Amino acid sequence: MRRRLGHQRQHGKQGGGGLLAKLSIAVLFLLICSLSLLSAPFTPNTNGSTASSQINVEELWKSANSGGWKPSSAPRSKWPPPPKETNGYLRVRCNGGLNQQRSAICNAVLAARIMNATLVLPELDANSFWHDDSGFHGLYDVEHFIQSLRFDVQIVERIPEIHKNGKTKKIKAFQLRPPRDAPISWYTTDALKKMKEHGAIYLSPFSHRLAEEIDNPEYQRLRCRVNYHALRFKPHIMKLSESIVDKLRSQGHFMAIHLRFEMDMLSFAGCFDIFTPAEQKILKKYRKENFADKTLIYKERRAIGKCPLTPEEVGLILRAMGFNNSTRIYLAAGELFGGERFMTPFRALFPRLENHSSVDASEELATNSQGLIGSAVDYMVCLLADIFMPTYDGPSNFANNLLGHRLYYGFRTNIRPDRKGLAPVFIARENGRTAGFEEAVRHVMLKTNFGGPHKRISPESFYTNSWPECFCQMETQNPAHKCPSENVMQNLHSQLVTENIDMEQHNRSDSTVSLAER
Repeated sequence: MRRRLGHQRQHGKQGGGGLLAKLSIAVLFLLICSLSLLSAPFTPNTNGSTASSQINVEELWKSANSGGWKPSSAPRSKWPPPPKETNGYLRVRCNGGLNQQRSAICNAVLAARIMNATLVLPELDANSFWHDDSGFHGLYDVEHFIQSLRFDVQIVERIPEIHKNGKTKKIKAFQLRPPRDAPISWYTTDALKKMKEHGAIYLSPFSHRLAEEIDNPEYQRLRCRVNYHALRFKPHIMKLSESIVDKLRSQGHFMAIHLRFEMDMLSFAGCFDIFTPAEQKILKKYRKENFADKTLIYKERRAIGKCPLTPEEVGLILRAMGFNNSTRIYLAAGELFGGERFMTPFRALFPRLENHSSVDASEELATNSQGLIGSAVDYMVCLLADIFMPTYDGPSNFANNLLGHRLYYGFRTNIRPDRKGLAPVFIARENGRTAGFEEAVRHVMLKTNFGGPHKRISPESFYTNSWPECFCQMETQNPAHKCPSENVMQNLHSQLVTENIDMEQHNRSDSTVSLAER
């Protein structure tokens, strides 16, 4: 659903004449145009075209048109509370960076619900790239996490010891390696069987270990409850993030850009040719050590939009869209590969650049600017920004999760460059054909979605776009899309209280029977 972006068209006057003559002229005109398109090479020059693409920048600073939709992840059908007695304990090790771990936590909660298991607070792998071992307690508000999900799963911080006949026994979790994107059936068969045998299972690694597309809207809504409500950063991280946002917004609107021009992503993409021989050697070495061996040809990769945008290309896109050099930009990025020479052209176009270190020089960020806490602050600032622009949202968990969170947060504006569509425009510019460049960029960007509700189409992730499962409408003829009643949380609380009372009565009854048998 596009909005705010208009096409201005020029219409010629219609003359008289017979219908047959008009049709003949039209057919001849179409034939000439077709032959011209087939014979002419691509050029971004649109001089003399009958249409002019315009983008209203002022409208982009506002949220997108919701179309009557509002975020809602509360259950809409029968959702019984988790029973006191479960099938066992579920431990998981969430590997990867901050946002890969975040998705894994959502999957862990859903897996526990599916298996009727007690979830042990997820373990966050010490990040191999940043060497950060903050852990769950160091990043997230644990009490809020457990309390928020009390209607969904039971959560404990560690597997409790068993005390029997004066002895203390520890439950040792049986380790399993789940298949990638495992279906629900794997959890209800293989995993559940081992859980019942051993009392606990340990799933490691747990990145992308549960299928994203599940034909159960309530399960998908549980993922949203975890991602957008239960997972809240610790108070000091939230306070630090809000302080940065307040300072940025004190001078008006600001845009956040995830500038994914770092060694790991460039190595993954195989885009080496723009770097010096020494830099190429570093990138190729990193690729060989971390990714599968594959022959990648830069020109082919670039032509199909597989290369991350350079900082200069990002600046050129924004300028073509109508942003001027007074635009305040917050950069969420690690260490840019190639150094200042790649930033200089971007800074010349947009000099008002900031990052969390320049806005807030606190000791905590200074010592952890590239770690998980620095990434958490970047995440929150990007979430709260007026506009968010990811420069490489292919395999980037940071960008993909933020796009989904901003959609859920109120259809906040996102600028998502179509790298494949823009590739021939940039290549033509590099070959000296600069006339009509900005018009060609606008033409490509007008076809993209700027943050409104839109259908999820593969390979777009559920975590990037949870519409329509996690959204609802107050007025709709479709019962599946209707917002739940306002007292849904009260009903869930009542169910949980009733479940606890029933369990206590059941336990007292068992104790009475046991005494009678004695």
